[in-house]
Amino acid sequence: MTKHRILLVDDEPAFTRVIKRYLDSVGRYEVRIENDSTKAVAAVREFRPSLILLDVIMPEMDGGEIAAQLKTDARFKHVPIVFLTAIVSKEQVQRQGDVIGGHPFLAKPVDAEQVIRFIDEKLRSAA
Repeated sequence: MTKHRILLVDDEPAFTRVIKRYLDSVGRYEVRIENDSTKAVAAVREFRPSLILLDVIMPEMDGGEIAAQLKTDARFKHVPIVFLTAIVSKEQVQRQGDVIGGHPFLAKPVDAEQVIRFIDEKLRSAA
C-alpha cells in the first residue's frame, strides 16, 4: 500500500510530535515535520507531500507567505494545503465555511480523529 506523504509545518514541536504520532498510528501516511517556517518550502521540494498541514502564525514566515510561494511553483500549486490556526475558534471556522485565503483550515486545538477525517477528505477530493 502506498502511503500518502503529509508535511506538517508548525513552530510548536510538542504539537507536531503529538499530531505525527496520531498520523503514524493510522498506518496510511508518511509524515514529516518541519518546525522552522523558513525551511518549509525547501521541505516541500525535497519531501514532495501529498498534503501540507500548515500553521498560520509562525515567526519569520507565516503560513500565508509559504502557501503563496508554493502556489507560484507549477510542481506544487495543486498540493492541498490545510491551514492550522489558533487565531480563530471552531465556531468561526464553521461561519467561514472552513476556508481562509482559499485554503481549508482547522482551528486549534484539534483532535486526532478530526485531523485524520479532514486529511482523508482533502486527499479524496484532490485525486
